[in-house]
Amino acid sequence: MVSAYEAPVLCSKPVLAKIRGICMGGGLGLAAACDVRIASADAVFRMPAGRLGLGYNYTGIRRFVQILGAANTADIFFSARKFDAADALGMGFVNRVVPVADLDREFAAYAEMLAENAPLTLAAAKFAIRQTGMDPEARDLDRAARMIETCFDSDDYREGRRAFMEKRKPNFRGK
Repeated sequence: MVSAYEAPVLCSKPVLAKIRGICMGGGLGLAAACDVRIASADAVFRMPAGRLGLGYNYTGIRRFVQILGAANTADIFFSARKFDAADALGMGFVNRVVPVADLDREFAAYAEMLAENAPLTLAAAKFAIRQTGMDPEARDLDRAARMIETCFDSDDYREGRRAFMEKRKPNFRGK
């Protein structure tokens, strides 16, 4: 069984986190498992494990280190301090911060932009990105290469080239 914290990572499609208000503890861990995080300007973040006496597993710590770097991960875990959306952006935890009133619209527009792209290409990119964070002996670079070949052999690749030449938006179908 896949945990809730692994499901976004293992999903072949990009998983987006829309963060409004409080994002602490388990919510912060779940957001870290997502591929892209967009937060409202009023978002507040915290990893309170140190104040609760909780141990945080290696996989979760590693994910934070990959996103934030070791120094920022140490800071948020050791201090258990609250930090705001601007700090989260500066650390690289969130990709974008938008005004509270614009969050739903901006998030939907970003999701729509992703949905217009070739599904096979997105899956291959997500898989390759995931491989970079794994121990070298655990990486499946052969599968990553096969996924790239699948992109080039796909109807979507042919559609993308045609659409580019015809100066129109492509209609990808994931085939």
